[in-house]
Amino acid sequence: MRLATIVEANRTLLAYVRDDRYLPIDPSVDEPSAGSVRALAHGGPHAIDRARAWAASRPAGEWRPLADVRFGPAIRDPGAIFTIGLNYIERGETDVVGSGRPLVYGKLPSSVVGHGAVVTWDRALTDNVDAEVELGVVIGPGVDRAIDPDEATAHVFGYTIVNDVSSRDPWLDGDQWLLGKSMPGFCPVGPWIVTADELDPMNIRLGCTLNGAPIQDSQTSNMRRSIPEIVSYLSRHVALRAGDLIATGTPPRLASAPGPDRHLEPGDVVACWIEGIGELTNTIA
Repeated sequence: MRLATIVEANRTLLAYVRDDRYLPIDPSVDEPSAGSVRALAHGGPHAIDRARAWAASRPAGEWRPLADVRFGPAIRDPGAIFTIGLNYIERGETDVVGSGRPLVYGKLPSSVVGHGAVVTWDRALTDNVDAEVELGVVIGPGVDRAIDPDEATAHVFGYTIVNDVSSRDPWLDGDQWLLGKSMPGFCPVGPWIVTADELDPMNIRLGCTLNGAPIQDSQTSNMRRSIPEIVSYLSRHVALRAGDLIATGTPPRLASAPGPDRHLEPGDVVACWIEGIGELTNTIA
C-alpha cells in the first residue's frame, strides 16, 4: 500500500495511491487511517489490513487522477526525525560493513515539506547547501524498550524517500548540525510511503540527480549498519513512537560532473529516487 499526503481545496488529506490514481480519505469517515499516517502506523499490520480492505471497497469513481496533484510531506507530523551519519561505504573501502556504532543526530519536524515543494533559505546564513538522498524508515507500533535487531522489522511501518538537505558551512556542518539540517524546507519527504509488507529494503538502488545529472548512485546493501541494527540501537537509548522517521544515511557523492563541490543554486531541480518507492523532486529558489 502507498500512502500520500494530498493538498486539495486548502485541505490536507491522507490518500491511498494506486498506479496513477489516488483515493482521498475524508477524516469524517469511520476508517482506520482517516486521522493521519501516525494513527495508521500505531495500529500496525491489523490497521493496514483494514485500510486496504476499505480502499478496495470504494467505487472506481472515487479514485482521482494523480497528475498535477499537490503533495504535502508523506508524513506531515513526524514525532521525531533521526538521521544516521557516515552509514555508507566510501569508494575503495572494504570490510567496513557493520563496523563501529551508528552516528546519530537529527532534524526538526518543522523542516518537512513534500514532493514538488520549492526549497529556499536565507543565503546570508549559509550558501553552501547540498542535497542528500536517504531511505526513510517510518516507525510503526512504538518501541519503549530495548529490542534486538531480529525484532526490529516488526516495528517498521513503511519506507519513504528523504532528501536530507544540509548546510556545509563550517559554523553549521559539524558544529551546529541540528540547525544546519533543520531550516524550513530542509527535509523533503515523499512522494509517499510504501508499507513494509510491500518492499524489501535490504538491497535496492538509490540515487540523486541535480538538473538531470547524477550526483549519487548506490545500493542499500552498502550500508555500514542495516535498518534492523539502526532501529535496535536507537531503541536502547530512546523511546520510538509511531510515526517517527529515521533517515538511514546517504551514499557518497559521485566524482563525475557536476562533482561533489557543486552546491545547490537557485533554479536547480533535485530528484532523489529509490527503487521500489519512486522519485522525490524539489526545486531550489
